[in-house]
Amino acid sequence: MWIISKSASIELMTIDDQNSNVTSLDVGGPIAEKYREVPGNIEAEQGLLGAILVNNRAFEKVGDFLSGKHFLDPVHGRIFEACRRLIERGQLANPITLKSLFDQDDSLKTVGGAQYLVTLAASLVTVINADDYGITIKDAFLRRELIELGEQVVNEAYSHTLELPATQQIEIAEGKLFSLAETDNIEGGLQGFNTALIESIRMAEAAYKRDGGLAGVASKFQDLDRQLGGFHPSDLLILAGRPAMGKTALATNIAFNVAKHNDTNGSDEKACVAFFSLEMSAEQLATRILSETTNISSEKIRRGELSSNDFQNLVQSSQDIESALLFIDDTPAITVSALRTRARRLKRQHGLSLIIVDYLQLMRPSINDKADNRVQEVSMITQGLKAIAKELDVPVLALSQLSRAVEQREDKRPVLADLRESGSIEQDADVVMFVFREEYYLDKAEPVQRPEEGNERYHERHDKWMDLRNKAHGKAEVIIGKQRHGPTGTVTMHFDGATTRFSDFIPEERLPDRHQ
Repeated sequence: MWIISKSASIELMTIDDQNSNVTSLDVGGPIAEKYREVPGNIEAEQGLLGAILVNNRAFEKVGDFLSGKHFLDPVHGRIFEACRRLIERGQLANPITLKSLFDQDDSLKTVGGAQYLVTLAASLVTVINADDYGITIKDAFLRRELIELGEQVVNEAYSHTLELPATQQIEIAEGKLFSLAETDNIEGGLQGFNTALIESIRMAEAAYKRDGGLAGVASKFQDLDRQLGGFHPSDLLILAGRPAMGKTALATNIAFNVAKHNDTNGSDEKACVAFFSLEMSAEQLATRILSETTNISSEKIRRGELSSNDFQNLVQSSQDIESALLFIDDTPAITVSALRTRARRLKRQHGLSLIIVDYLQLMRPSINDKADNRVQEVSMITQGLKAIAKELDVPVLALSQLSRAVEQREDKRPVLADLRESGSIEQDADVVMFVFREEYYLDKAEPVQRPEEGNERYHERHDKWMDLRNKAHGKAEVIIGKQRHGPTGTVTMHFDGATTRFSDFIPEERLPDRHQ
């Protein structure tokens, strides 16, 4: 309909022109929109090239963020890259040294040949504004890229296919937009040590003033926080373990503790947690949290085996914890780009203190990322999660499965090599932790009397097993296998299997005397 109307308006304008013999243009109409100029600044390009040809030091101001592709005029882009090659080799870049490179260049002949290089240098007014010229050129390039991206989005939206639904098209468009912002970011570069030192002092001051002396987000597990110093912003933390070790339970405990008890930078504003659950539904996670807060087993809650007091306790606890800023996304097989979008949106709306992903092997890389094998795919995922942590300046806690190699060893305590696709995960992570419960393996290893074994020998083995099981009962180990900011080691915790709740471990010698 829009095309027909536009054609009709053109026909009417032609008839009017024939009758009146007057040519008129509606500057504000749709015809004028066809003649909108592509963003670009030829004068700025000429000014920058002239500055570089006169004084090669001008290149130092723009060389780290500008390249030939950013110029509107391709001839200018080739001149810029030729200057770069000469300067980086320690040679002088001026009209004389460049002349031999462009003597046979037909495209340069269209603007005056090698004499054009002399014109650029001779027309220079000042070299002071070289960096401003560079920023102007870069800005115009980004606008052109945005226009092209917009055209692609429109064309892809018109081409409706079942294989590519609208939601995935949105993710693709956002991924391209994010890549454009990241790849051609003028910000960053080298900074003075004094700037970094100031930021370090500010972080130390915040930790000094904060209760517990933590520089990062507190998990509210004292021994774990003491070992890690809290979860630091921009860090990628991996929590790994074999099935039934309690990875999800510990992550859920941490999520609730942060959302319920933490504040943001010492203010009264509560911390916000985003929990991306790819394995369990939001209702299942909520049931776990209710079980932890009420000391009622999740099995009883699911089956409805509740007394009136239990139900009242559930209702009261739900009212107490509903104010926690804990947001759950149970989208299966979520992509890195979709996770980034939702986390960024949540940070704008509520702020964001922690992201938890359960678990990373169930994620998919961004739609545009193509991997040849599973190792590359996991590497893209971990790199994407690390990029999200840095972009949003929040810690990202990602759960991970371990390989079956653990089960083949006598000592079942995991090590870094047990990580699935361990190379990429271990490399990208700032902290790697393992959850280990010896009680789980001991329960499966109860001795059985052998046919040729006497009762005395069997009871001896069984008593030994029972002694080990009693010592391991209710205990869990969080093994810190890697930490960029501090030491490695093992943190002992208490684990209640009925309510899947972790808590600080208190040795028997520190318990109060029951007889007093």
